Amino acid sequence: MPTARIYQQPKSAMSSGKALTHRWVLEFEPSAAQRADPLTGWAGSGDTREQVKLRFPTLKAAQAYAEREGIEAHVIPAPVAKLKLQAYADNFR
Repeated sequence: MPTARIYQQPKSAMSSGKALTHRWVLEFEPSAAQRADPLTGWAGSGDTREQVKLRFPTLKAAQAYAEREGIEAHVIPAPVAKLKLQAYADNFR
């Protein structure tokens, strides 16, 4: 039985916007370790499920899909956002 993790898509570090962070992502966990290709030296494996990311509008939709398809999935809770409140003048101290 394949295993997967379900998590909420995090905010990009390169942007202050929070667009598309409300989506939930189902991502398969690797079934085998990656190994170096003898010719190129690149790391890879034969498992193509690692390339699949399924996006869902809600957590319940992602869990329902995993249950319907027989995928053992665990939910990773979203981290709590910490706000660092400071005045602009603090940059010049």
